[in-house]
Amino acid sequence: MPVPDGTETTAGPQPGGLHIRVLRPGLATTVQDGGRAGWRSFGVGAAGALDRYSLAIGNHLVGNAIDAAAVEISLSGPSLHFDRPARIALTGAEIDAQANGRAIPGWRPIDLPAATTLDLGHCRKGARAYLCLAGSLPLPRVLGSSSTDLRGGFGGMRGRPLASGDILPAWAGPNLACTEPSFPTWWIDPSPDIDFHRSTVARLLPGRDSLTTPEALYNTGWRIAATSDRQALRLDGPALAVHAPGERISEPVAPGTVQLPPDGRPIILLADAQTIGGYPRIGHIIAADLPRLAQLRPGSSLHLIATDHDQGWRLEQQQRARLARIGYAIAARIGRR
Repeated sequence: MPVPDGTETTAGPQPGGLHIRVLRPGLATTVQDGGRAGWRSFGVGAAGALDRYSLAIGNHLVGNAIDAAAVEISLSGPSLHFDRPARIALTGAEIDAQANGRAIPGWRPIDLPAATTLDLGHCRKGARAYLCLAGSLPLPRVLGSSSTDLRGGFGGMRGRPLASGDILPAWAGPNLACTEPSFPTWWIDPSPDIDFHRSTVARLLPGRDSLTTPEALYNTGWRIAATSDRQALRLDGPALAVHAPGERISEPVAPGTVQLPPDGRPIILLADAQTIGGYPRIGHIIAADLPRLAQLRPGSSLHLIATDHDQGWRLEQQQRARLARIGYAIAARIGRR
């Protein structure tokens, strides 16, 4: 638990807990949870999972709190060795996954025997997958969260992506006696919130800085630039301009804020975003659509459509209701497993 002044606290593994050795780290694999809330006024961003919807379902599947720490995989995953039995779930992007050479699916609980090597390859569809473990990961909590803040260099595994040779501690999970990877036939369908069979559309609340050609923002099929990262999606397309492009005072920004830098190509801020910015703010993506943005990879297309605060609120409440129903359904399924 965080101490009152928000500094770091440590929770070590229980006796009998498992250890997960990183054999291969993957492209940009980090530990993330539900994020670091309440510190933006001090210049500390939220960090946390980019796709919190997939994180929540994965944690439901293994019996954790929905914001518990998990391993976030970007585009290409790690190889991990489990010294003891574990229950896991893979959600988010469709990822090549094998346990001791056997292909394993996503969106369901999977029991692994002791001495399992879990190989997570490329994300076939989507950009970010989540490996959730029963009992979560008892890593130090900094300012109330175990999330990796790459810009600040703290949280997770000492503020950096996983590296070969790292040891991830984990709480002792359920009492498992499996001798090979096992999983049920049922699975969770995350659509419409995560759906790789449809083009991605995100709904935008218009910002205070008006564009000279607002129709170009909505009529363009934007492409995700290769320079995109956990801080922001950078969009390739026609250059836009605002009516008053002059210098301005830096103002608060947050995940979802759409800024227009001098080159005229919009950027959409994500979980690792800075807390203030001076670029024109041309809009804000509604919270319900942030999981979709997290699954966009370089070269993916994105269309923006205008919305208003009432619709954004309704859609967020509907998404929360779907997640609650999924949680109840999982609890019922696991009870009969």
